[in-house]
Amino acid sequence: MRLALFQPDQPGNTGTLIRLCACLGVPVDIIEPCGFPFSVPALRRAGLDYVPQALIAHHASFDAFQTCMAGRLVLLTTKGASVYTDHVFADTDILMLGQESAGVPDHIHNLAAARIKIPMVPGMRSINVALAGAMVLGEALRQTIGFESTGETK
Repeated sequence: MRLALFQPDQPGNTGTLIRLCACLGVPVDIIEPCGFPFSVPALRRAGLDYVPQALIAHHASFDAFQTCMAGRLVLLTTKGASVYTDHVFADTDILMLGQESAGVPDHIHNLAAARIKIPMVPGMRSINVALAGAMVLGEALRQTIGFESTGETK
């Protein structure tokens, strides 16, 4: 399982997701260009001291990311066809989050093996990308590796 961030706009959200992935042992793919200088100082506030422990792969472009992509691309999108809790995840899935301001371009939508969404109250635009990533990654890990009541993986 991997979490991919497509051209993230906000260092705070990116740092939060990197911290989440460091704690859960999930690799993170950062796909440039970012909307901020990608550096440890830019991520430090939200990522705290977890950034150095994270497994981060940095890609200069989507094309560069795609050349080393090994797994099914699962796109989290408000335009998703199915609800994330109904989706059957595989342990090799790559969960992709789009830009906070614009999502992902159509050609990436078309490449995704699945487009999933989080159901929301009518009239709401979107959930914060870091929160959406945490919700879906938690469900994906629950399905693929499971968690004991102690918080340890099975």
